[in-house]
Amino acid sequence: MSFDLVLFSSKLRRCREQFEKSLVEVTTATGIPENILTALENGERQPTGDEVLIFADYYLCDYQFFISNERVASFDQTETLFRRYGEEFSKEDRWAVQEFLFLCECEDFLLKLVPTHIYKSFSFIKRGNYYIGHGKEAAKALRKHLGYASNAVRMDVYEDFRSLGFHIFRRQLGNSNISGLFIKHPIAGKCILVNYSEDIYRQRFTAAHESAHGILDDDQEFVISLKTDKKNLVEVRANNFASDYLMPPEFLQKIPDYQTWTPEKAIEWANKFKVSTEALANALKSANFISENVEIQIKAVRVPRDLKVDRELPESLSFGSRQRREELLKRGLSNFYVGLCFDVYDQGFISAGRVAERLLVSKYELTEIASIYGRTIRYGD
Repeated sequence: MSFDLVLFSSKLRRCREQFEKSLVEVTTATGIPENILTALENGERQPTGDEVLIFADYYLCDYQFFISNERVASFDQTETLFRRYGEEFSKEDRWAVQEFLFLCECEDFLLKLVPTHIYKSFSFIKRGNYYIGHGKEAAKALRKHLGYASNAVRMDVYEDFRSLGFHIFRRQLGNSNISGLFIKHPIAGKCILVNYSEDIYRQRFTAAHESAHGILDDDQEFVISLKTDKKNLVEVRANNFASDYLMPPEFLQKIPDYQTWTPEKAIEWANKFKVSTEALANALKSANFISENVEIQIKAVRVPRDLKVDRELPESLSFGSRQRREELLKRGLSNFYVGLCFDVYDQGFISAGRVAERLLVSKYELTEIASIYGRTIRYGD
């Protein structure tokens, strides 16, 4: 097969433009001189094999993306996403999305190397055009599918949706208007980003909300959830799914005096459900259990910050380890993913260098991360 220089140069230029990188930035990062980079982007020069690999490494994608028409990267989705919602994504957030998708692809690859993860595939057929009904029915069906009683409070919603085959990561974004993002990656499949900048309980709700898109909107290449987009029926449906999944109406009705609320009671039950008081008030009002006045009163209080616990940041950690783990979480490195990387390494499938690449860190940082997670790097690796 002959090399398609037009295809290569077009993708190379569009990649740089998509992530708002200057020629100088790419040259500095890759070591490829600016005049050669310009010639490559203009189709005036054919790249060497090493140059193709360097660009693939820099843009965090499979090298085949640059030399074939195969869909091995999420380039088309992100290009359309940034074109449509460009004002919502800063240069830093665009790159954060690219790193998130890289982690999803790596996780998919690693899980296939050690297929010990138990999957519980789930599908839901939408009938009619009743969006709110779709969300509520899908939430009820999924809870039944996973074997949860109506009074079971899900502590690890991230694990729930990983069990469906979703790749779900928390990652800090600069734009607080973006709650989360669902992208259907051509290789990794359903990928969900939760904005780590949000409150810890809001993150749980967003995880369920974005997973609703993965279940109910899987015919879409991507769905972005913006806080200012409250009237969109697709978003309303996802909100109803998340609400009923985390707080089933049958459970709400079993709360003692479920129609009578005080600020203390609102805080107590919001904390039990691991949701915000706003989410609790919305769920109670949606089920017609409270009046508008009570809804306003519940929303006016907040669950104290010291009552909220992030399961990925246990209190048993030292202050330093906790702080470092939080920094890693902001970069998208979940405990599940970090553990998976080290498990694959321990079984001899990949080298320490490859682990570092998949964690987006240097070899020096890898030793530190291994120590924080109680893992070890073999001498000489």
